[in-house]
Amino acid sequence: MRVLLVGAGGVGEAIVSIATKNDPDAQWLERLIVCDYNVKRAERVVEEFSDARLTAEEIDASEKAQIIALAKKHDVDFIMNACDPIFNMPIFVAALETGAKYMDMAMSMSYRDKEDPYGTVGVKLGDAQYAQHDRWVEKNNLALCGSGVEPGMVNVFARYALDHLFDEIHELNVRDADNMEVEGIDIAFGFSIWTTIEECLNPPIVWEKERGWYVTESFSEPEIFRFPEPVGDQEVINIEHEEVLMFPRYFEDKGLKRVTFKFGVDKDMRRVLKILEALGLTSTDMVNVKGVEVSPREVVAVCSPDPAKLGDRMTGQLSAGLWVKGLKEGKERSVYIYQLVDNEDCMEKYGSQAVVAQTAVGPVIMMELLARGIWKGKGVLGPENFPAEPFMERLPAYGFPSNMMEMDSEYKRDIDDKAFKQGF
Repeated sequence: MRVLLVGAGGVGEAIVSIATKNDPDAQWLERLIVCDYNVKRAERVVEEFSDARLTAEEIDASEKAQIIALAKKHDVDFIMNACDPIFNMPIFVAALETGAKYMDMAMSMSYRDKEDPYGTVGVKLGDAQYAQHDRWVEKNNLALCGSGVEPGMVNVFARYALDHLFDEIHELNVRDADNMEVEGIDIAFGFSIWTTIEECLNPPIVWEKERGWYVTESFSEPEIFRFPEPVGDQEVINIEHEEVLMFPRYFEDKGLKRVTFKFGVDKDMRRVLKILEALGLTSTDMVNVKGVEVSPREVVAVCSPDPAKLGDRMTGQLSAGLWVKGLKEGKERSVYIYQLVDNEDCMEKYGSQAVVAQTAVGPVIMMELLARGIWKGKGVLGPENFPAEPFMERLPAYGFPSNMMEMDSEYKRDIDDKAFKQGF
C-alpha cells in the first residue's frame, strides 16, 4: 500500500509511529507520504523515524487540486485523512477522483438548524459523505469513514457484539471517560482543541427507533457510569458524535432501539467551554482585529497548550468503550466492551500521549486489513460493515488489548446462579 497521509499533527505523527513500528519489514506498507501545511512539521516527523519509506511534502488540505497532484506524483493507492474534519470534503472528493481508497477518523461537518437548534435536526455528521455512497460504488472504490477509536474501534465492538455476544441488540451506548491529569495545567484539552469545541457545544443527537434522530441540549442527561478501575465512577453527558449517526444505518434491522454517546467532560471544562461560547470565541466566522481577519476559534486553539505536546506531563488512564444491551438466549443482557489505556505505556511504546495514540491505532490496523485484502468493500462505509474478528485479534499485538465487563442483567444473574450452584 502506498499511502498519502494528510496531516502531520499529533494523530498523524502517531499513525507514522504505529505503522512503521508494527510493519518494520514493509509487508503491507510500501510508502508513506507525510503531508502538512507546515512542511517543517512533516519533515520533522520523517526525520524522527528515519524510515526509507517516508517522504515529507507540503500541502493545503483545503485545496482539492493540491491533494490530487500529490496523489498522482507519488502514485498512491490510499489517502489517509488525519486533519480536522473541516477539511474532510476536499480530501474525500480528491480520493474519489484519483481512484485511491479513502479513510478518515471523523466524518463530514454538521450544521445546526439556525432557527431551532435544540428542537430540529440540521445537517448531520456524515450526511455530505453518505450522500456520495452511490458514486463511490459506481467507481468500485471505498471510503472507510470514522476509523479512529470513537468512531472506529467502538464500531468494531458493536459488530463483534452482534456476531458473538447477542442474539438481538437493543441499545448501543458509547461511554468514554478518564482520570487524566496534566501537571501544572488546570484546563487542558486532551485532543484536538478545534474538534473538542465542535463536539461539546453542538446540539447532541440521540437516535430512537420510534423517533429517529433528535437533538437535545448541550451537556444533557448526565449520568454516573461505572468504568473499569482505575477510572471508576465518572459523570458523563451527551455530546454530538458520529456513532449515533452511523449505527442505525447498519443495526436498525437487527433489533436496535436506541443509540447514545456520552463522554466524561469535567465540570470545569464545561464551564470554560460555555464561557468561550458566550464570548463568541468558539465561532469560526472571521472577525477583523486591527485590520487582520482572524477566526476566534483558531485563536483559542493557538493560545491553548498543544494536546500533542502534553504527553510527558500527563498521568492517568482512559476508558473508551461501548455499553451494549440486548437479548441472549431469551434473556436481557448488558455488557461494556472497552479498551483501557495508560498514558505512560503509550508514551513508552509510541511516543504519543494516550488520547492521540489510542485514536491512531485503529486506522493503522484498518489500513493493514485493507492492504492485505482481509477487509473488502465499496461505497461509503463504516467499520461496522466489516468482520470484527481480524481487527480484534490484532489489538493485543499492537499493544492496545480490549476487554469486556459483564454488567448486571437477567443473563448475568442466571450465569452467576448456575456457577454458585455447581457445587450443590
